[in-house]
Amino acid sequence: MAIEDVTRKIQPLDATLRVRAQGRLDRLTKPLGSLGRLEELAASYVAITGELKPNIPRGVVFTFAADHGVATEGVSAYPREVTPQMVFNFLRGGAGVNALARHAGVDVRVVDIGVDYEFGIVPGLLDRKIMKSTRNLSVEPAMTRSQAERAVMVGIELAADAVQEGIGLIGTGEMGIGNTTPSAAITAVMTGRSVEEVTGRGTGIDESGRAHKVAVIQRALDLHRPDRTDPLDVLTKVGGLEIGGLAGVILGAAAARVPIVLDGFIAGAAALLAVGIQPLCRDFLIASHRSGEHGHLAILDHLGLKALLDLELRLGEGTGACLGMDLLCAAIKIYTEMATFEEAGVCGKA
Repeated sequence: MAIEDVTRKIQPLDATLRVRAQGRLDRLTKPLGSLGRLEELAASYVAITGELKPNIPRGVVFTFAADHGVATEGVSAYPREVTPQMVFNFLRGGAGVNALARHAGVDVRVVDIGVDYEFGIVPGLLDRKIMKSTRNLSVEPAMTRSQAERAVMVGIELAADAVQEGIGLIGTGEMGIGNTTPSAAITAVMTGRSVEEVTGRGTGIDESGRAHKVAVIQRALDLHRPDRTDPLDVLTKVGGLEIGGLAGVILGAAAARVPIVLDGFIAGAAALLAVGIQPLCRDFLIASHRSGEHGHLAILDHLGLKALLDLELRLGEGTGACLGMDLLCAAIKIYTEMATFEEAGVCGKA
């Protein structure tokens, strides 16, 4: 199977399904539209899945972990040793994404796609390592095109496997010290915005650190000239591996008509690549929240997505995705468990 085979499976949504879902929502015992975006969410779920009488889906968040060569440029407030340390934390259930996943009733699957550490055989860890960290994007391409394609295929295959076992809702998460740098680079290229406009403080660098980060990214883009019409070229030149894996998850889930709940900035960068590869997958995306990172709003605007929440989150891991998945399940319950005016014997609007 190749990436092109998967993209061909992604089909436009049937607009009549959304109309039918909205028809039921309009007959529920409430004023028209009074549940706002919960109604929109429920109708989207029906349109994406084709299920007019849906059950609450089994959900999973994929948290991809990888390291970045550009971290040696001092673009993060934390050392790269934190990446494997956090992977162990995820596996022990002690991270933010674990707490919120338990709250939402979804599973967390941790994927090593490029961590600079030999984990060996660790229960619960999905070993899909392509290389030990990308290379320093400011002096050379982050990876080869073959490695970029493999990263996307890892995500596609994991999504397909999850769907095969009955997963009906997928959230995106990531971990990788330095990964807001390639995310900002991807965002600048794919949206046409300036590097200055889309580059934030990541893990908490100061303003001088952010200025340095902007310079590093601009140097990389001037050196490599990534082609925005070829998302795999962009991924190859500026990385990272977890971003490629997430782009693959988006494509694989869309091919199976499974909704994808995006986390924040890094997941948004992956979505830019996935939509660049296959524009139809945009309709399968649900933006869980608006990140505190500078570039996330540019991503949401470019993709035409409206975030469900604005909580100033910028942790990543899949934390926002968990909250979005919880809201989606609430919307499905509204759609399926509320009575209509006819069923309840309640008078409708005069």
